[in-house]
Amino acid sequence: MRDFSVRTPEKQIDRILADEALRDNTYVMPTNHFHPYFELYYLESGSCRFFLADRMLDLHAGDLLLIPPRTLHYTRYLFGPCRRFDLFFRPMDLEEEVTASFPGQADFFRRWQLLQIPVFYREPLCALFGRMVGELKIDDARTPLLQRCRLQELMLVCGRVGLSSETLPADIHTTDQSILRAAEFMRERFREPLTAGQIASAAGLSADYLSRRFRQATGMAVHEYLRFVRLQQAALELLETRDSVTDIALRCGFSGGNYFKDCFRSQFGQSPREYRGTGAGTKIR
Repeated sequence: MRDFSVRTPEKQIDRILADEALRDNTYVMPTNHFHPYFELYYLESGSCRFFLADRMLDLHAGDLLLIPPRTLHYTRYLFGPCRRFDLFFRPMDLEEEVTASFPGQADFFRRWQLLQIPVFYREPLCALFGRMVGELKIDDARTPLLQRCRLQELMLVCGRVGLSSETLPADIHTTDQSILRAAEFMRERFREPLTAGQIASAAGLSADYLSRRFRQATGMAVHEYLRFVRLQQAALELLETRDSVTDIALRCGFSGGNYFKDCFRSQFGQSPREYRGTGAGTKIR
């Protein structure tokens, strides 16, 4: 199986990609990750756990998750075998008329969305996913256009029949409240010089226990998540302000400019100045 996920947003795909796989609890995702393109994740059977930005969701058969560009995510298969489909596409691959057919239009695609597909529509949806997976094996001159047409059809079908998570019973998608409290605390207070003790206290756990539990749930250490949140905000401010790199680093919780530059290059593959110069932020039409 090809791994289309990448750790750095600069590694773009050049076409629509599709994949299907059977997973079980022997599969361990190597790391949390994010990428500069959309991911559409559909669970055909079974249940799995998703850590998504600062949320934790238990997905079940028929759930479809839209993951926007540069959204941190990590999957664990704790509950037995699952069959899932994955679709990867760029903002430019969606037709404007399709985007406009969703509630909020382009705004719908700026945050993650969870839809549940009713039982009656699951088989034809899986067939459509299957055709997109199979098309990559043919891979001739018509493949890019066929994949683009099928993407529009798939999104229109999902928009028509999918039930928003906001309309589902609250107990369908469970969360680990301790992990969520820790993540929320870091996202709200990332500009401050936070300690492991402060974060653990906000979660209602000891620092050592939170460290083990957070890594198990999210695939990353607490301090790695805090650094990710700070870097995401710094990247946004690099594009939206003309403030100096050092000022942005200090404002986003880093102790100094040099450390910030090293962390930034490690995550984005560019220096802060290079990133600002290329305007690397992903925009939705």
